[in-house]
Amino acid sequence: MAKVRNVPDNEKVAIVTGGARGIGLEICRELLGMGMTVTAVDMNEDALAAAPGALGNPGKFETVVLDVTDSAGFEKLVTDVVETRGRLDVMVNNAGITRDNICVLLTDEDWDLVLKVNLRSAFIGTREASKVMMRQRCGSIVNMSSFSGLEGNRGQANYAASKAGMIGMSKSAAKELAKRNVRVNCVCPGFIQTPMTDALPQQAKDMALAMIPMQRFGQPEDIARAVAFLASDKSSYITAQTLSVDGGMHT
Repeated sequence: MAKVRNVPDNEKVAIVTGGARGIGLEICRELLGMGMTVTAVDMNEDALAAAPGALGNPGKFETVVLDVTDSAGFEKLVTDVVETRGRLDVMVNNAGITRDNICVLLTDEDWDLVLKVNLRSAFIGTREASKVMMRQRCGSIVNMSSFSGLEGNRGQANYAASKAGMIGMSKSAAKELAKRNVRVNCVCPGFIQTPMTDALPQQAKDMALAMIPMQRFGQPEDIARAVAFLASDKSSYITAQTLSVDGGMHT
């Protein structure tokens, strides 16, 4: 049997897509706190420029502007990280968008865009990272799904489809890669307190809270900690799983 190459968490190299703001930025913070070298990827140049300062200007952090639906660009990103850092141990496919509407009013364009940004980018990231990780015989890929991908949600047929597809894709990839000690898992956030949820009308907040057994919204760091666990050596025997972080909504 080929020797498995295990790397301590504090020496690992990570890429986080959608890493400039919100949950993605908190994931970067958590992985940096574990001693990892982190590359944050995003299309928002202004948010990326502000990210190092928001994180306290850590020395093991870099940013890259990238359209994550661009296969060639993503391949180059992974190649550049490996050439610069020597390896790639953690890929977090967190980038995502919403274009909400009820099915009868949902346009072809908004359906295609959400599937492209959410699901296609996660597939590309999984594929490109796995090429490196298979050679290393170690690595962890964490894909950001959603409560909507498990339960569906009114007005989110496109978003729910992209997140449900991500779960199926991740489970399939996990079974293909397991023999090379490469793990693939999903995290499914519920309602997380962000500027977007803060802007909701009180009635909408009350309706959302009524769905949550813990009767509160989660925080971005709740998701970041779950991702960090799946990225770490502490989860070395966990793959093809979907971890809900939603205050008990999905059972």
